[in-house]
Amino acid sequence: MPVSEQPTRTPESASRPRKALTIGAVCKILQSEFDDVSISKIRYLEDQKLLSPRRTSGGYRLYSQSDVERLRTILRLQRDEFLPLRVIRQELAGGGELILGGDTERKPTNGAARRAILVDTSRAHLSLEEVVEETGAREELIGELENFGIVEPEKREGKTVYDETDREIVRAANELSRVGVGARNLRVFRSSADREANLLEALLGPSLRSRNPERRKEALQSLESLAATVSHLKHLLLVRDLRRLAGD
Repeated sequence: MPVSEQPTRTPESASRPRKALTIGAVCKILQSEFDDVSISKIRYLEDQKLLSPRRTSGGYRLYSQSDVERLRTILRLQRDEFLPLRVIRQELAGGGELILGGDTERKPTNGAARRAILVDTSRAHLSLEEVVEETGAREELIGELENFGIVEPEKREGKTVYDETDREIVRAANELSRVGVGARNLRVFRSSADREANLLEALLGPSLRSRNPERRKEALQSLESLAATVSHLKHLLLVRDLRRLAGD
C-alpha cells in the first residue's frame, strides 16, 4: 500500500517576517555591546546617510533586522578600528560585503583596497564651527586638545582647518570629558601613540621613503596591517587589565 505523501510544512519562524523595531528597541538591543550608543547617536548616523530605516505614515522610524546589523557593523568599525564615518560609508557602499553581525563574520575580500583607503586617502577639511557642530564639543575643549597636542589642525589659506581624524578624536575626547577626563589626562594616549608610531617607523621607514613605487606601496600595506595588529594587541591588554579590575 503506497504511503501517502505528507505536505511539507514551512516552519512558522521561517515563513513569518521578523517584527520591525522602534528606535528605542534598537538602542536597548545594542546597549549590551555598545555602552555609549543612544537614540541621538542613532539619529546622527541616519543624518550622515549611513542607514535609512523606513518610516510609518506618522513619521516614526521602523528598523528591520538588516538595519540593526548594519548599525552594529558601523558601531564596531568606529569602536574597534577607529574608522571615520566617511570611510565607513565607503566600505558599506562598496557592495555591502562587510557584515559583522549575526552568526557569521564576512570581511572585505580585498584587504589591500581597504588599507589604501585608510593610508592614502584625500582628507576633508573642516572648520572649527563644523567640528563643534558635528561632535557637540565645546570650543574650549578643542582648544585644550590643541594645546596638549591631541589634535593637530593645519593652516590653509590663513584659516585653521581640521581633518576627519581630528574630528573623531574630538568626538572621543568629548565623550570622556562627560565622566571627568580632561584634555590633560589624554596626554598618556598621545605619548603611547607616538611610541607606537616610532616603532613602526623604525621597521618600515626606509621602505616608506623609497623612490620605488612598488616598494612604497608594499610598505604602505604593511604599515596599515601592522598598525591594526598593534591596535588589537593594545585592546587585548586593556581588556585583560579591566577583567582584573573587575575581579573576574
